[in-house]
Amino acid sequence: MKNSTTREQTINNIRQTPDIDILIIGGGVNGIGVFRDLAINGVHVLLAEKADFCSGASAASSHMAHGGIRYLENSEFRLVREAVKERNRLLVNAPHYVKPLPTTIPMFKAFSGLFNAPLKFMRLLDKPSERGALIIKMGLMMYDAYTGSERTVPRHDFKSRQSSLAAYPLLNPDIIATATYFDGAILQPERLCVEMILDAEAANPRARALNYLAVSGGETDTVRLTDQVSGESIAVRPKLVVNAAGPWIDFTNDALGRRSRFIGGTKGSHLVLNHPQLREAIGENEFFFENKDGRIVLIFPWFDRVLIGTSDLKIDHPDDVRCTEEEVDYFIGMLSKVFPSIKVTREHIVFRFSGVRPLPTQDAATTGQISRDHSIRVIEADGERPFATLSLVGGKWTSFRAFAEQVTDEALARLGATRTRSTRDLPIGGGDQYPATAKAQRDWVNAITAESTLTPSRIQTLFERYGSRAKLIAATCAANDDQPLTHRADYSTAEIRFLIQLEKIVYLDDLILRRTLIGMLGELTLPLLQELCAILAAANGWDDARRQAEEDRTLALLAERHQVIF
Repeated sequence: MKNSTTREQTINNIRQTPDIDILIIGGGVNGIGVFRDLAINGVHVLLAEKADFCSGASAASSHMAHGGIRYLENSEFRLVREAVKERNRLLVNAPHYVKPLPTTIPMFKAFSGLFNAPLKFMRLLDKPSERGALIIKMGLMMYDAYTGSERTVPRHDFKSRQSSLAAYPLLNPDIIATATYFDGAILQPERLCVEMILDAEAANPRARALNYLAVSGGETDTVRLTDQVSGESIAVRPKLVVNAAGPWIDFTNDALGRRSRFIGGTKGSHLVLNHPQLREAIGENEFFFENKDGRIVLIFPWFDRVLIGTSDLKIDHPDDVRCTEEEVDYFIGMLSKVFPSIKVTREHIVFRFSGVRPLPTQDAATTGQISRDHSIRVIEADGERPFATLSLVGGKWTSFRAFAEQVTDEALARLGATRTRSTRDLPIGGGDQYPATAKAQRDWVNAITAESTLTPSRIQTLFERYGSRAKLIAATCAANDDQPLTHRADYSTAEIRFLIQLEKIVYLDDLILRRTLIGMLGELTLPLLQELCAILAAANGWDDARRQAEEDRTLALLAERHQVIF
């Protein structure tokens, strides 16, 4: 089945049945979380995303499932408690993409911040000050307490200077100690989002999600949507609209004739480094620390790469967000505080990305003080618009499920419906029936190998990429004329065709940046890009001119947004 045919069939179906219960605008993690929750509860729901799924703010994350230990200082206890519980749920429900992450804090002072912290806690002080070991110890004890008896991850521990330098020989010798606690690493957030969409549609035939479908306006009870691929217009009549457009919430409400000023977002940028020495120096630990200016920054182990970030800068328009050269200088400079002997230059950068956090409009002395909590802002129905609009403001990647649950409960109540299922213990995609132990994983790989013509190493590779969904992909590969890619032998032609046909891929960057990690990990070459584009062109029936145009468009996008130039 061709992806273009599937898309055309879905659009034709929407034209034939324009009356729907709920229209969700925005296919980031919040919108997708709501879509999944509504779908399993039987709601007739359409999700419309103007670009690709998980391509905006949700794609620009620090790849962490975390409780937000630093939010304790802003007295956001409810947020931390919720986020810790949701982190634990992600570790259980999506174990193929969310893994326990030991996080190490290097400390250079013992008592610094002892007097500032209580004043910041009471919101009587906003000036940054370095947090010393005693303050960090108190925060980690409180953080552990939120996990309670669940013990999904171990408690924190402190290491002396001597033990820390023995464990991390290239660590700055000026430290007095390190503390290590556990959060979670979201290794492939983009795939987590697309698998939630596929799960939702499989659970409910009246749940449909389309990328490249943008809101273009509205009249009374109708919302106009424009197919960004064909340029054609589609009209739907929803009973309720959920605006999950993230940084674009106010622009979307304006397009609907419902003017709002809910968002005051900040930009966060990251770099991906190919730096074997730095990667070896951090091991499997994220280093999470306070830079000289008080900004919390991170060094994150991501496969064989190192992810570093993040900035927190005010920005006027989300479409303008890019990782600037000034931010690159800042990130490279901050590494010297923790690993002063390791030299990092621009030559080590293989990818850079930036996004806007959909934070609420707030008067705060520093961007770090703006709440990361989530809220629903309601614009009620009126004489001009017979449907209410629920705008989803704020939130964190970690707590998307809890936010979606809150929105779904509100939406169901407005529809006069009741909840029949919960997402609290619902596995996501390849996390379903995922073997938990190393032995169970070996047994799983051996069992699938016995059923297949593929080698154990190939099954293992698919399992590491897709979790339990590897069984379906392996069967597809075995049943087709499958060959390794010429320019990337650990991928195969049937595997790529599977992603194109069943995972809503429209353009080449959907494939290389979001359905796979080839682009973001800096593993893309020009011959590989051309080979992948040829497979996409064959699947979609493109002629040579259309294929060449897609190659050129993708190369321009990589260069302009991510500074990837061949």
